[in-house]
Amino acid sequence: MANNLKAQRRKCGISQSKLAEKAGISTQYIAMIELSRQFPTPEVLEKIAKALGIKAYELFSAPPSPENAMERLHKDIIKEIRHVIVEVLENTLADKYKN
Repeated sequence: MANNLKAQRRKCGISQSKLAEKAGISTQYIAMIELSRQFPTPEVLEKIAKALGIKAYELFSAPPSPENAMERLHKDIIKEIRHVIVEVLENTLADKYKN
């Protein structure tokens, strides 16, 4: 959540102090949230989201990034390789024990 908050704030082009002012909370509290030292209440989450012009759930979703895309691709490739290996082994064993 902390990284998403910082990313959303930067995307909006506003400082911690400006976000704090718009949300009606302290700059120090925003900083503590971004450092993962505090977790805001649902009410504060709503205030922050409103100040950023987003829905509160967007503070929890990982923004798309090249790193995330590469990680997903890597996992998909590994999954496909495992699937192919299992299929080949099953076919090989089936052929061997068919006779």
